[in-house]
Amino acid sequence: MSNAPAAPGLTRRDQIRKEAARLFAARGFLGVGVDEIGKAVGISGPGLYRHFAGKDAMLADLLVGISERLLEEGRRRAGDAGRPAEALDALIRGHVDFALDDPDLITLHDRELLHLKEDDRRRVRRLQRKYVELWVEVVREAYPPLAAPEAEPRARAAVHAVFGLLNSTPHSAGASQAQPERSGLPRDGMAALLRSLARGAFSSAAEPSGA
Repeated sequence: MSNAPAAPGLTRRDQIRKEAARLFAARGFLGVGVDEIGKAVGISGPGLYRHFAGKDAMLADLLVGISERLLEEGRRRAGDAGRPAEALDALIRGHVDFALDDPDLITLHDRELLHLKEDDRRRVRRLQRKYVELWVEVVREAYPPLAAPEAEPRARAAVHAVFGLLNSTPHSAGASQAQPERSGLPRDGMAALLRSLARGAFSSAAEPSGA
């Protein structure tokens, strides 16, 4: 593990975010100390308190921040698109990019949400619900068979299933430092595969037979 500061183009606060996410994802929130995060960015542990109040604040910043970013970016992408099918494709592309480019944050979302303070956890949950509702709305517009009131639960289930697929990417995208023997697809190939699988899932959900 390198003790050199993170990418020099990042602000110090962003360097701390990046290394905290990496360490929390690798060893768990409870398994990482403030001093280790400071060492990873080249400053003393106590120096971190000029940027964050503590580990709890770092985790909240990461999880609330990514939830806000996903929702804002999703709304922007859907709003910029022309037809509903294009809006759905834009949402899929955005989430695939997130899944491939920020695997540490996905791991934190899956594993460390329980360590947030109650207010922060509720905030994340509210943002997540809004993000889901955005997808459900776009999916039902893109696939008329899912627009009927009785089809709404099916559309919602499909959205959650696609999230499960895309968010499993840290476990399937390819080689990692911990498992260098895993070969995986190149990033572009993995992105194309995930987009195709997501579209296929929604198309299947819209089939009248439900098969």
